[in-house]
Amino acid sequence: MTSVNFETTATVTLEIPQITSPPSILSPSPRITKNEIRTSLKASTLDAVFAAVFSLTTGGILLSNFLVELDASPVVFGMLSSIPMVVNLIQPLGAYISERTTSRFQYSLQTHGLGRVLWLILVLGIAGWKWGGVTSHQLVVLTLSIVLFSHLLGGLGSASWLSWLAMIVPRKLRGRYFGIRNSAASLTNLLCLPLAGLAVSHWQGGTLQGYGVVLFLCIIFGIVSLGCQYFKADVNPQLQNTVCNYPVQDEFSGELICSSNTIPSQNQLLSSIWKNTNFLIFLLYFSFWMFAVNLSAPFFTLYMLDTLNLDISWVSLYSSLQAGANLLMLMLWGKLADKIGNRPILLFVGILVAVTPLLWFGISNNHLGLWLWLPLLHILTGGTWAAIDLCTNNMQLGIVPIKNQSIYFAMPTASAAIAAAMAGAGGALGTTLGSLLVQFTNCGGLLGLFALSGLLRLVALVPLIFLQE
Repeated sequence: MTSVNFETTATVTLEIPQITSPPSILSPSPRITKNEIRTSLKASTLDAVFAAVFSLTTGGILLSNFLVELDASPVVFGMLSSIPMVVNLIQPLGAYISERTTSRFQYSLQTHGLGRVLWLILVLGIAGWKWGGVTSHQLVVLTLSIVLFSHLLGGLGSASWLSWLAMIVPRKLRGRYFGIRNSAASLTNLLCLPLAGLAVSHWQGGTLQGYGVVLFLCIIFGIVSLGCQYFKADVNPQLQNTVCNYPVQDEFSGELICSSNTIPSQNQLLSSIWKNTNFLIFLLYFSFWMFAVNLSAPFFTLYMLDTLNLDISWVSLYSSLQAGANLLMLMLWGKLADKIGNRPILLFVGILVAVTPLLWFGISNNHLGLWLWLPLLHILTGGTWAAIDLCTNNMQLGIVPIKNQSIYFAMPTASAAIAAAMAGAGGALGTTLGSLLVQFTNCGGLLGLFALSGLLRLVALVPLIFLQE
């Protein structure tokens, strides 16, 4: 994997004006050295690797297969996918709370840490089902409840985490660094998901018990992931917003400078955001894109496990191929984004992503489908979504003009929180509508839903034409 020499990264310095302030507000140190940046980026990469192991069982194929084994309905699958997006609506509140803390690390530990420990309750629930004390229906309800509360806690911490990462990663290295970071996570998925799928499907006590054992192991990795954040340079939101407002990172030198000595009020903050036409265009694209994608996204796995009746080991293998394609393409997309920008890539790759649902037509569980079409389809999906995820993330970090960053990233990290909330609402609406269309209408089943999603994805790309990066 290509490495980045962070020795060349400039020293990041905050110039603190002479003011009177409590000592606690001035901690941690306002100076972030090159060595601290380098250590922070390495720790953040390890955080992503261990978090990828944790996410193997708390979302995606293994959790979907767990619910299929419990005979869950399409509406349950819709709820499973919509919950993580609905809770994005709480991100503005989480951002507001986080800006009143004194440590990004401590706040992340409180929100994400508790959210991950909650999954131990599901391990106990699976044990209760094995001993006959819990029914399948109760286990489905328990699963959805844990998904809800864990993602609520994650939503409270997401905006703060994004602001923390934006402070640590130099702007000129964002494309390359996030390419490396996401590649490390994809490599982890590539190696671990097939092993986890085999362990679940071949567990002597059955797939449900096997899932419980693998879930317990992944929770441990999730806790280790949070431990990696201890080695990242901590950032004090009070220092950012009270001492120096919000420091702006220079485009070329990498230095953090104070852009203003005046702290904007919330009314000024929101007024400035909603007057930015470019930001509103991005919100329109992002929310409608999430709606169109999630109209069908949760049901591709259901289609393979239920309609095509594939074993979890096959589906895990396809997902590992998708992760491998994601890994190989991330580096290319990261470098290309730094050269030509994110918007052209989102437009071009977005068309490919829009056509992808139509490629599921005619696929069956015969030898041709198992060994050729399904692998190729997942490889295409992994390569294209590598670009979408990376460039969308970069757009969220870079859509705000440099001269206005002190307002847009000030309390309560509003632009990121608003974008996530709008996208979450759109995605949740799409997932919910998709599940209702499948279960209660005669619209061609899952394949009809795939076709509708592909058409709406093309429409969602239109605002990108008018967006200025």
